[in-house]
Amino acid sequence: MAVNYSAKEEADGHPSGGVGVPGGGAVGGSGGGAVKTRKPDNTAFKQQRLPAWQPILTAGTVLPAFFIIGLIFIPIGIGIFVTSNNIREYEIDYTGTEPSSPCNKCLNVSWDSTPPCTCTINFTLEHSFESNVFMYYGLSNFYQNHRRYVKSRDDSQLNGDNSSLLNPSKECEPYRTNEDKPIAPCGAIANSMFNDTLELYRIDNDTRIPITLIKKGIAWWTDKNVKFRNPTGDGNNLTALFQGTTKPVNWPKPVYMLDSEPDNNGFINEDFIVWMRTAALPTFRKLYRLIERKNNLQPTLQAGKYSLVIAYS
Repeated sequence: MAVNYSAKEEADGHPSGGVGVPGGGAVGGSGGGAVKTRKPDNTAFKQQRLPAWQPILTAGTVLPAFFIIGLIFIPIGIGIFVTSNNIREYEIDYTGTEPSSPCNKCLNVSWDSTPPCTCTINFTLEHSFESNVFMYYGLSNFYQNHRRYVKSRDDSQLNGDNSSLLNPSKECEPYRTNEDKPIAPCGAIANSMFNDTLELYRIDNDTRIPITLIKKGIAWWTDKNVKFRNPTGDGNNLTALFQGTTKPVNWPKPVYMLDSEPDNNGFINEDFIVWMRTAALPTFRKLYRLIERKNNLQPTLQAGKYSLVIAYS
């Protein structure tokens, strides 16, 4: 058997040639066969005839290219290095495991004790913090990336869905209901929320001057305005909107009492939103507060003595 094939005519949409049949005769390629309905259009894109350019890599072309790219990134690296070195950081460990720590007295106190256990740590800043200051809390050996922990939430409930509010997802088990009432917010992530209270003071002539800590603007904009919403209903009374639900087991108060400001209460509370964005590693930091610079004449935090007051809860 022999097959004749014309690439040019095939490209023009007119197949030609024939198939020889033993004993004489031939079947023409353009005969009355079935019409091809799935044949791609005769375009450069669909027939893979687009123009292409493939560079030939040689030492004479590759080495100069790498050299030029390296020269471009050298000043960028220097700028990043200098900026990184200009960042000041001061870390305070208030775990209280050391017997000499002022917070050692709170080590064995129950989390729901009334009033909460408080401790004060005094420290000195050797250098001023000139620009805005970001205040973080950090945890170690806390696996927010555990597969069961990460899934233990109901995003529909957190987005303000009224049906999910009263009927949370089964992914929240065993923190889905408590005393036959749905938990809001449900799940292990919300149940383990960090809720220690931190206050910062500057010591000036034995007088404590409170430092203003800003609690808004610490969450991602998309989280605050898209992913997290309070339930909808008649009026803005969160107590009524969350009626029929109960607080997480380890929370001292319900979600609608997290803050006195309406735009930072309930599911849109920024401390809560920051905690709900799980960390990828077991040792992590989360933004707690902002300290803004008031004017260009004075640093945000002057060098000197300070005290950090921690209320465990």
